Amino acid sequence: MSIPKYTDHNEVTEEEFVKLKGSVIKAKSLAYCPYSKFRVGCTIITESGEFINGANVENASYGAGICAERTAIVKAVSEGQTQFKAIAISGDTKNPITPCGICRQFIREFAPDIPVFMFNEDGEFIKVYLHDLLPLSFGPEDLGVRVSK
Repeated sequence: MSIPKYTDHNEVTEEEFVKLKGSVIKAKSLAYCPYSKFRVGCTIITESGEFINGANVENASYGAGICAERTAIVKAVSEGQTQFKAIAISGDTKNPITPCGICRQFIREFAPDIPVFMFNEDGEFIKVYLHDLLPLSFGPEDLGVRVSK
């Protein structure tokens, strides 16, 4: 399956994009990954203009680890931020890194149409939209719940 990929950053200003790229690379440097050595960073821009970072955090009990995207979202939500403008992910990978399936679902809860900027180890990126990464997604409306954000 092929999904549309973009190289623009029309949803954010040039200033926001420069800050987003710098923030996501810094977030990656804060990853705690002594087992896999696979560093991932994430930065969210909230609708109010805040930049919130997250990094993956591993644990000796492997299942207890958390991905960078979920770390950033949990930080944002616990600070009262639930409306997001853009999300960026950075990894030490040759190709731009993509969110795992759990993270795609977690992001979808708050921002089903968000632009996702995915960076590789050299700072090159592509942009996709979450609805393309997670087609036919499951959300609160499928449970008959209307969530106010």
